[in-house]
Amino acid sequence: MKRKLYQELVLWKKDKKRKPLLLQGARQVGKTYLINEFAKNEYENYIYLNFEQNTELTSLFSENLNPKHIVQNIGLYFGYRVDAIDTLIFFDEIQISPRALTSLKYFQEQAPEFHIIAAGSLLGVSVGKNNSFPVGKVNFKTLYPMSFEEYLSAYNETVLVQYLKTKKDFTPLTEIIHQKLHTHLKMYLYLGGMPEVLQNYLDEKDITAARKIQNEILEAYTRDFSKYTDKTQSIKTAELWQSIPYQLAKENKKFKYSEIRKRARASTFELTIEWLKNAGLIHLTYNISVPKLPLSGYANGSKFKIYLLDTGLLGAMLNLSSEVIIKANNLFSEYNGAFIENFVANELKSSGEKNLFYWSSKSDAEVDYILSLHDNIYPIEVKSGMNRNIKSLRSYAQKYNPKLICRISPRNFYHEKNFMNLPLYATFILKQLIKEEEGNIQEL
Repeated sequence: MKRKLYQELVLWKKDKKRKPLLLQGARQVGKTYLINEFAKNEYENYIYLNFEQNTELTSLFSENLNPKHIVQNIGLYFGYRVDAIDTLIFFDEIQISPRALTSLKYFQEQAPEFHIIAAGSLLGVSVGKNNSFPVGKVNFKTLYPMSFEEYLSAYNETVLVQYLKTKKDFTPLTEIIHQKLHTHLKMYLYLGGMPEVLQNYLDEKDITAARKIQNEILEAYTRDFSKYTDKTQSIKTAELWQSIPYQLAKENKKFKYSEIRKRARASTFELTIEWLKNAGLIHLTYNISVPKLPLSGYANGSKFKIYLLDTGLLGAMLNLSSEVIIKANNLFSEYNGAFIENFVANELKSSGEKNLFYWSSKSDAEVDYILSLHDNIYPIEVKSGMNRNIKSLRSYAQKYNPKLICRISPRNFYHEKNFMNLPLYATFILKQLIKEEEGNIQEL
Protein backbone atom coordinates (compact mmCIF):
# COMPACT_ATOMS: atom_id res chain seq x y z
CA MET A 1 0.00 0.00 0.00
CA LYS A 2 1.35 3.41 -1.00
CA ARG A 3 1.91 5.92 1.78
CA LYS A 4 2.31 9.68 1.35
CA LEU A 5 5.26 9.66 3.74
CA TYR A 6 7.27 7.57 1.25
CA GLN A 7 8.19 10.64 -0.82
CA GLU A 8 9.33 12.46 2.32
CA LEU A 9 11.67 9.54 3.01
CA VAL A 10 13.10 9.86 -0.51
CA LEU A 11 13.77 13.56 0.12
CA TRP A 12 15.38 12.66 3.45
CA LYS A 13 17.75 10.25 1.70
CA LYS A 14 18.82 12.94 -0.79
CA ASP A 15 19.27 15.67 1.83
CA LYS A 16 22.96 16.49 2.28
CA LYS A 17 22.22 17.72 5.81
CA ARG A 18 20.35 14.52 6.64
CA LYS A 19 20.35 13.37 10.27
CA PRO A 20 19.29 9.97 11.66
CA LEU A 21 15.52 9.76 11.25
CA LEU A 22 13.10 8.93 14.07
CA LEU A 23 9.80 7.62 12.74
CA GLN A 24 7.03 7.89 15.32
CA GLY A 25 3.53 6.44 15.23
CA ALA A 26 1.17 4.16 17.10
CA ARG A 27 1.46 0.39 16.96
CA GLN A 28 0.36 -1.20 13.66
CA VAL A 29 0.06 1.97 11.59
CA GLY A 30 2.55 0.46 9.12
CA LYS A 31 5.96 1.86 10.12
CA THR A 32 7.94 -1.35 9.59
CA TYR A 33 6.21 -2.13 6.29
CA LEU A 34 6.90 1.40 5.00
CA ILE A 35 10.61 1.31 5.86
CA ASN A 36 10.99 -2.20 4.43
CA GLU A 37 9.48 -1.00 1.12
CA PHE A 38 11.61 2.13 1.16
CA ALA A 39 14.77 0.11 1.77
CA LYS A 40 13.92 -2.46 -0.91
CA ASN A 41 13.26 0.19 -3.56
CA GLU A 42 15.81 2.88 -2.74
CA TYR A 43 18.89 1.07 -1.35
CA GLU A 44 21.31 -1.58 -2.49
CA ASN A 45 21.86 -2.92 1.06
CA TYR A 46 19.52 -3.12 4.04
CA ILE A 47 20.24 -4.02 7.66
CA TYR A 48 17.25 -4.59 9.92
CA LEU A 49 17.46 -4.79 13.72
CA ASN A 50 14.29 -5.36 15.75
CA PHE A 51 14.98 -4.88 19.47
CA GLU A 52 11.61 -6.26 20.53
CA GLN A 53 11.92 -9.52 18.58
CA ASN A 54 15.56 -10.01 19.54
CA THR A 55 16.45 -8.38 22.86
CA GLU A 56 20.05 -9.65 22.55
CA LEU A 57 20.66 -6.91 19.98
CA THR A 58 20.79 -4.37 22.81
CA SER A 59 24.19 -5.81 23.77
CA LEU A 60 25.62 -4.37 20.53
CA PHE A 61 25.31 -0.98 22.23
CA SER A 62 26.41 -1.98 25.73
CA GLU A 63 30.18 -1.38 25.57
CA ASN A 64 30.52 2.06 23.98
CA LEU A 65 28.53 4.22 21.58
CA ASN A 66 31.21 4.98 19.04
CA PRO A 67 29.40 4.57 15.68
CA LYS A 68 32.36 2.79 14.03
CA HIS A 69 32.42 0.29 16.91
CA ILE A 70 28.64 -0.24 16.71
CA VAL A 71 28.74 -0.73 12.93
CA GLN A 72 31.61 -3.19 13.29
CA ASN A 73 29.64 -5.19 15.87
CA ILE A 74 26.56 -5.20 13.63
CA GLY A 75 28.72 -6.50 10.78
CA LEU A 76 30.19 -9.24 12.96
CA TYR A 77 26.71 -10.23 14.15
CA PHE A 78 25.24 -10.49 10.66
CA GLY A 79 28.38 -11.90 9.12
CA TYR A 80 29.28 -9.26 6.54
CA ARG A 81 30.99 -5.90 6.24
CA VAL A 82 28.66 -2.91 6.72
CA ASP A 83 29.42 -0.13 4.25
CA ALA A 84 27.86 3.35 4.44
CA ILE A 85 27.48 3.50 0.66
CA ASP A 86 23.89 2.86 -0.44
CA THR A 87 23.04 1.09 2.83
CA LEU A 88 20.08 1.70 5.12
CA ILE A 89 20.28 0.62 8.77
CA PHE A 90 16.90 0.35 10.48
CA PHE A 91 16.57 0.19 14.28
CA ASP A 92 13.00 -1.04 14.85
CA GLU A 93 11.24 -0.84 18.25
CA ILE A 94 14.18 1.25 19.42
CA GLN A 95 12.38 2.23 22.64
CA ILE A 96 13.43 -1.18 23.98
CA SER A 97 17.08 -0.06 23.90
CA PRO A 98 17.68 3.41 25.40
CA ARG A 99 21.38 3.20 24.52
CA ALA A 100 20.56 2.53 20.87
CA LEU A 101 18.39 5.65 20.99
CA THR A 102 21.24 7.65 22.51
CA SER A 103 23.63 6.33 19.85
CA LEU A 104 21.79 8.33 17.18
CA LYS A 105 23.45 11.46 18.57
CA TYR A 106 26.89 10.02 17.87
CA PHE A 107 25.93 8.79 14.41
CA GLN A 108 24.93 12.37 13.59
CA GLU A 109 28.09 13.89 15.06
CA GLN A 110 30.74 11.31 14.14
CA ALA A 111 29.37 9.23 11.25
CA PRO A 112 26.78 11.26 9.30
CA GLU A 113 27.56 9.25 6.16
CA PHE A 114 25.46 6.36 7.51
CA HIS A 115 21.76 6.30 6.67
CA ILE A 116 19.97 5.46 9.94
CA ILE A 117 16.23 5.20 10.54
CA ALA A 118 14.78 4.31 13.94
CA ALA A 119 11.14 3.58 14.73
CA GLY A 120 9.08 2.54 17.71
CA SER A 121 5.45 2.03 18.59
CA LEU A 122 5.86 3.80 21.91
CA LEU A 123 8.73 6.03 20.92
CA GLY A 124 6.83 9.16 21.98
CA VAL A 125 6.47 7.73 25.47
CA SER A 126 10.14 6.74 25.65
CA VAL A 127 11.32 10.10 24.37
CA GLY A 128 9.54 11.81 27.25
CA LYS A 129 11.26 9.58 29.82
CA ASN A 130 14.73 9.32 28.31
CA ASN A 131 17.17 11.85 29.76
CA SER A 132 19.84 11.13 27.15
CA PHE A 133 17.59 11.64 24.17
CA PRO A 134 19.55 13.07 21.18
CA VAL A 135 17.92 16.50 21.13
CA GLY A 136 18.66 18.37 17.89
CA LYS A 137 20.56 15.40 16.47
CA VAL A 138 17.71 13.65 14.65
CA ASN A 139 15.00 14.34 12.07
CA PHE A 140 11.43 13.53 13.14
CA LYS A 141 8.55 12.18 11.11
CA THR A 142 5.21 10.74 12.23
CA LEU A 143 3.19 8.03 10.50
CA TYR A 144 -0.56 7.99 11.11
CA PRO A 145 -3.15 5.42 10.05
CA MET A 146 -3.91 5.60 6.35
CA SER A 147 -5.76 8.77 5.41
CA PHE A 148 -8.80 8.79 3.14
CA GLU A 149 -6.56 9.87 0.27
CA GLU A 150 -4.33 6.83 0.86
CA TYR A 151 -7.41 4.62 1.19
CA LEU A 152 -8.67 5.76 -2.23
CA SER A 153 -5.27 5.03 -3.76
CA ALA A 154 -5.32 1.54 -2.22
CA TYR A 155 -8.66 0.99 -3.97
CA ASN A 156 -7.09 2.03 -7.29
CA GLU A 157 -9.02 5.30 -7.36
CA THR A 158 -5.87 7.22 -8.29
CA VAL A 159 -7.65 9.14 -11.08
CA LEU A 160 -10.19 10.47 -8.57
CA VAL A 161 -7.42 11.35 -6.11
CA GLN A 162 -5.45 13.19 -8.77
CA TYR A 163 -8.55 15.07 -9.92
CA LEU A 164 -9.29 16.26 -6.39
CA LYS A 165 -5.67 17.20 -5.72
CA THR A 166 -5.63 19.44 -8.80
CA LYS A 167 -9.03 21.01 -8.10
CA LYS A 168 -8.86 24.80 -7.90
CA ASP A 169 -12.50 25.81 -7.56
CA PHE A 170 -15.85 24.77 -6.07
CA THR A 171 -17.54 23.46 -9.19
CA PRO A 172 -19.79 20.62 -7.92
CA LEU A 173 -18.89 17.09 -8.93
CA THR A 174 -21.29 15.17 -11.14
CA GLU A 175 -23.81 13.51 -8.78
CA ILE A 176 -22.77 9.94 -9.64
CA ILE A 177 -19.12 10.77 -8.80
CA HIS A 178 -20.17 12.61 -5.64
CA GLN A 179 -22.13 9.54 -4.50
CA LYS A 180 -19.29 7.19 -5.43
CA LEU A 181 -16.93 9.10 -3.17
CA HIS A 182 -19.52 9.12 -0.38
CA THR A 183 -19.83 5.35 -0.64
CA HIS A 184 -16.06 5.02 -0.33
CA LEU A 185 -16.11 7.38 2.66
CA LYS A 186 -18.74 5.33 4.51
CA MET A 187 -16.66 2.21 4.04
CA TYR A 188 -13.53 4.06 5.17
CA LEU A 189 -15.25 5.37 8.31
CA TYR A 190 -16.14 1.79 9.24
CA LEU A 191 -12.85 0.12 8.26
CA GLY A 192 -10.61 2.98 9.33
CA GLY A 193 -7.02 3.38 8.20
CA MET A 194 -5.08 0.61 9.93
CA PRO A 195 -3.15 -1.02 7.05
CA GLU A 196 -3.73 -4.64 8.14
CA VAL A 197 -7.49 -4.08 8.31
CA LEU A 198 -7.62 -2.46 4.87
CA GLN A 199 -5.35 -5.03 3.25
CA ASN A 200 -7.39 -7.89 4.67
CA TYR A 201 -10.64 -6.38 3.41
CA LEU A 202 -9.14 -5.70 -0.02
CA ASP A 203 -8.06 -9.35 -0.22
CA GLU A 204 -11.01 -11.11 1.41
CA LYS A 205 -13.98 -8.67 1.28
CA ASP A 206 -14.93 -10.03 4.70
CA ILE A 207 -16.29 -7.30 6.99
CA THR A 208 -16.41 -9.70 9.97
CA ALA A 209 -12.70 -10.48 9.60
CA ALA A 210 -11.96 -6.74 9.42
CA ARG A 211 -13.72 -6.16 12.74
CA LYS A 212 -11.84 -9.10 14.27
CA ILE A 213 -8.50 -7.50 13.32
CA GLN A 214 -9.64 -4.15 14.75
CA ASN A 215 -10.43 -5.84 18.05
CA GLU A 216 -7.03 -7.55 18.03
CA ILE A 217 -5.33 -4.18 17.55
CA LEU A 218 -7.32 -2.74 20.44
CA GLU A 219 -6.27 -5.70 22.58
CA ALA A 220 -2.62 -5.06 21.67
CA TYR A 221 -3.00 -1.45 22.79
CA THR A 222 -4.52 -2.58 26.09
CA ARG A 223 -1.59 -4.94 26.65
CA ASP A 224 0.78 -2.02 26.10
CA PHE A 225 -0.92 -0.14 28.95
CA SER A 226 0.28 -2.75 31.43
CA LYS A 227 3.55 -3.51 29.63
CA TYR A 228 4.87 0.04 29.62
CA THR A 229 3.29 1.52 32.77
CA ASP A 230 3.01 0.44 36.40
CA LYS A 231 -0.14 -1.27 37.68
CA THR A 232 -1.84 1.87 39.04
CA GLN A 233 -1.14 3.87 35.89
CA SER A 234 -2.23 0.94 33.72
CA ILE A 235 -5.66 0.85 35.37
CA LYS A 236 -6.13 4.61 34.93
CA THR A 237 -5.02 4.44 31.28
CA ALA A 238 -7.50 1.65 30.54
CA GLU A 239 -10.31 3.55 32.29
CA LEU A 240 -9.68 6.76 30.39
CA TRP A 241 -9.20 4.95 27.06
CA GLN A 242 -12.51 3.12 27.41
CA SER A 243 -14.34 6.35 28.23
CA ILE A 244 -13.30 8.21 25.06
CA PRO A 245 -15.84 6.70 22.58
CA TYR A 246 -18.73 7.36 24.93
CA GLN A 247 -17.60 10.92 25.60
CA LEU A 248 -17.50 11.50 21.83
CA ALA A 249 -21.01 10.10 21.52
CA LYS A 250 -22.41 12.92 23.69
CA GLU A 251 -23.98 16.05 22.25
CA ASN A 252 -21.33 18.10 24.03
CA LYS A 253 -18.03 16.36 23.23
CA LYS A 254 -15.92 18.35 25.69
CA PHE A 255 -13.89 15.85 27.67
CA LYS A 256 -14.99 15.42 31.31
CA TYR A 257 -12.97 13.60 33.93
CA SER A 258 -16.16 12.81 35.84
CA GLU A 259 -17.21 10.58 32.93
CA ILE A 260 -14.27 8.30 33.70
CA ARG A 261 -14.79 8.03 37.40
CA LYS A 262 -17.13 9.79 39.81
CA ARG A 263 -15.59 12.96 41.23
CA ALA A 264 -12.38 12.36 39.27
CA ARG A 265 -10.10 15.36 38.82
CA ALA A 266 -7.56 16.49 36.26
CA SER A 267 -4.66 15.78 38.63
CA THR A 268 -5.61 12.07 38.62
CA PHE A 269 -5.56 11.65 34.84
CA GLU A 270 -3.29 14.35 33.36
CA LEU A 271 -0.32 12.00 33.05
CA THR A 272 -2.59 9.34 31.53
CA ILE A 273 -3.71 11.71 28.78
CA GLU A 274 -0.10 12.67 28.11
CA TRP A 275 0.89 8.98 27.87
CA LEU A 276 -1.90 8.21 25.36
CA LYS A 277 -1.03 11.30 23.35
CA ASN A 278 2.69 10.44 23.25
CA ALA A 279 1.81 6.87 22.28
CA GLY A 280 -0.01 8.29 19.23
CA LEU A 281 -3.37 6.84 20.27
CA ILE A 282 -5.31 10.08 20.73
CA HIS A 283 -5.52 13.61 19.34
CA LEU A 284 -6.43 16.55 21.59
CA THR A 285 -8.36 19.56 20.30
CA TYR A 286 -8.01 22.53 22.65
CA ASN A 287 -10.57 25.25 23.18
CA ILE A 288 -9.82 28.88 22.38
CA SER A 289 -12.17 31.71 23.24
CA VAL A 290 -10.22 34.36 21.30
CA PRO A 291 -8.87 33.43 17.84
CA LYS A 292 -5.51 35.20 17.73
CA LEU A 293 -2.07 34.11 16.56
CA PRO A 294 -0.39 32.02 17.73
CA LEU A 295 -3.46 29.91 18.46
CA SER A 296 -1.55 27.88 21.03
CA GLY A 297 -1.03 31.04 23.06
CA TYR A 298 -4.81 31.42 23.51
CA ALA A 299 -5.65 27.76 24.13
CA ASN A 300 -7.36 26.69 27.33
CA GLY A 301 -5.35 23.71 28.57
CA SER A 302 -8.18 22.55 30.83
CA LYS A 303 -10.89 22.55 28.14
CA PHE A 304 -10.47 20.08 25.28
CA LYS A 305 -11.90 17.20 23.27
CA ILE A 306 -10.19 13.86 22.74
CA TYR A 307 -10.42 11.96 19.46
CA LEU A 308 -9.13 8.47 18.65
CA LEU A 309 -6.39 7.92 16.09
CA ASP A 310 -8.74 5.92 13.83
CA THR A 311 -12.49 5.88 13.10
CA GLY A 312 -12.45 2.13 12.50
CA LEU A 313 -11.15 1.52 16.00
CA LEU A 314 -13.72 3.99 17.33
CA GLY A 315 -16.47 1.92 15.68
CA ALA A 316 -15.02 -1.29 17.09
CA MET A 317 -14.96 0.15 20.62
CA LEU A 318 -18.58 1.24 20.23
CA ASN A 319 -19.42 -2.15 18.70
CA LEU A 320 -20.99 -0.40 15.72
CA SER A 321 -22.89 -2.78 13.43
CA SER A 322 -21.75 -3.07 9.80
CA GLU A 323 -25.35 -2.40 8.76
CA VAL A 324 -24.64 1.33 8.92
CA ILE A 325 -22.47 1.04 5.80
CA ILE A 326 -25.44 0.24 3.56
CA LYS A 327 -27.84 2.72 5.12
CA ALA A 328 -27.94 6.17 3.51
CA ASN A 329 -26.28 8.59 5.93
CA ASN A 330 -26.67 6.75 9.22
CA LEU A 331 -22.94 6.44 9.80
CA PHE A 332 -22.52 10.20 9.37
CA SER A 333 -25.09 11.01 12.06
CA GLU A 334 -24.41 8.02 14.34
CA TYR A 335 -23.46 9.00 17.90
CA ASN A 336 -24.11 12.72 17.34
CA GLY A 337 -21.67 12.94 14.45
CA ALA A 338 -18.78 11.55 16.50
CA PHE A 339 -17.34 9.69 13.51
CA ILE A 340 -17.33 12.76 11.30
CA GLU A 341 -15.62 15.07 13.79
CA ASN A 342 -13.11 12.30 14.57
CA PHE A 343 -12.54 11.75 10.83
CA VAL A 344 -11.81 15.44 10.26
CA ALA A 345 -9.42 15.52 13.23
CA ASN A 346 -7.52 12.56 11.77
CA GLU A 347 -7.41 14.12 8.29
CA LEU A 348 -6.07 17.39 9.68
CA LYS A 349 -3.34 15.59 11.63
CA SER A 350 -2.45 13.55 8.56
CA SER A 351 -2.17 16.76 6.52
CA GLY A 352 0.47 18.11 8.90
CA GLU A 353 -1.45 20.02 11.58
CA LYS A 354 0.64 19.81 14.72
CA ASN A 355 -2.06 21.08 17.10
CA LEU A 356 -5.85 21.20 16.81
CA PHE A 357 -8.17 23.88 18.20
CA TYR A 358 -11.88 24.66 18.41
CA TRP A 359 -13.71 27.86 19.35
CA SER A 360 -16.66 28.50 21.62
CA SER A 361 -18.37 31.67 22.77
CA LYS A 362 -19.92 32.44 26.13
CA SER A 363 -23.29 31.66 24.52
CA ASP A 364 -24.06 28.40 22.70
CA ALA A 365 -21.95 29.06 19.58
CA GLU A 366 -19.16 26.54 18.89
CA VAL A 367 -16.99 26.06 15.80
CA ASP A 368 -15.45 22.59 15.50
CA TYR A 369 -11.99 23.55 14.22
CA ILE A 370 -9.96 26.72 13.98
CA LEU A 371 -7.21 26.58 11.37
CA SER A 372 -4.19 28.84 11.07
CA LEU A 373 -2.87 29.18 7.51
CA HIS A 374 -0.50 31.77 6.05
CA ASP A 375 -0.97 34.09 9.05
CA ASN A 376 -4.75 33.97 8.67
CA ILE A 377 -7.31 32.22 10.88
CA TYR A 378 -10.20 30.23 9.43
CA PRO A 379 -13.23 28.75 11.22
CA ILE A 380 -14.22 25.22 10.12
CA GLU A 381 -17.66 23.84 10.93
CA VAL A 382 -18.25 20.08 10.55
CA LYS A 383 -21.75 18.84 9.73
CA SER A 384 -22.73 15.17 9.70
CA GLY A 385 -26.10 15.81 8.02
CA MET A 386 -27.59 17.88 5.23
CA ASN A 387 -28.74 20.67 7.56
CA ARG A 388 -27.82 24.06 6.09
CA ASN A 389 -27.68 25.78 9.48
CA ILE A 390 -24.34 27.54 10.03
CA LYS A 391 -25.41 29.64 13.01
CA SER A 392 -22.11 29.17 14.88
CA LEU A 393 -20.07 30.06 11.81
CA ARG A 394 -22.14 33.22 11.29
CA SER A 395 -21.72 34.12 14.97
CA TYR A 396 -17.95 33.72 14.65
CA ALA A 397 -17.91 35.74 11.40
CA GLN A 398 -19.79 38.64 13.01
CA LYS A 399 -17.29 38.78 15.86
CA TYR A 400 -14.02 38.34 13.97
CA ASN A 401 -14.70 38.98 10.25
CA PRO A 402 -12.49 36.18 8.79
CA LYS A 403 -11.60 36.17 5.09
CA LEU A 404 -13.32 32.81 4.65
CA ILE A 405 -15.68 30.60 6.62
CA CYS A 406 -15.84 26.90 5.81
CA ARG A 407 -18.32 24.09 6.33
CA ILE A 408 -17.35 20.44 5.80
CA SER A 409 -20.48 18.35 5.19
CA PRO A 410 -22.01 15.57 3.06
CA ARG A 411 -23.05 18.25 0.54
CA ASN A 412 -21.29 18.81 -2.78
CA PHE A 413 -18.77 21.56 -3.47
CA TYR A 414 -20.32 25.01 -3.07
CA HIS A 415 -19.05 28.57 -2.79
CA GLU A 416 -20.79 31.89 -2.24
CA LYS A 417 -19.02 35.14 -1.29
CA ASN A 418 -16.78 34.23 1.66
CA PHE A 419 -18.56 30.93 2.45
CA MET A 420 -17.27 27.61 1.15
CA ASN A 421 -18.72 24.13 1.55
CA LEU A 422 -16.36 21.21 1.18
CA PRO A 423 -17.64 17.62 0.86
CA LEU A 424 -16.47 15.37 3.69
CA TYR A 425 -14.49 13.18 1.31
CA ALA A 426 -12.49 16.24 0.18
CA THR A 427 -11.19 17.21 3.63
CA PHE A 428 -7.67 16.30 2.52
CA ILE A 429 -7.72 19.19 0.01
CA LEU A 430 -9.05 21.76 2.51
CA LYS A 431 -5.77 23.68 2.77
CA GLN A 432 -5.30 23.53 -0.98
CA LEU A 433 -8.68 25.18 -1.66
CA ILE A 434 -8.21 27.78 1.08
CA LYS A 435 -4.92 28.74 -0.57
CA GLU A 436 -6.69 29.08 -3.94
CA GLU A 437 -9.37 31.27 -2.38
CA GLU A 438 -6.73 33.42 -0.68
CA GLY A 439 -5.24 34.06 -4.10
CA ASN A 440 -8.64 34.99 -5.52
CA ILE A 441 -9.28 37.41 -2.65
CA GLN A 442 -5.90 39.10 -3.21
CA GLU A 443 -6.68 39.54 -6.93
CA LEU A 444 -9.93 41.31 -6.03
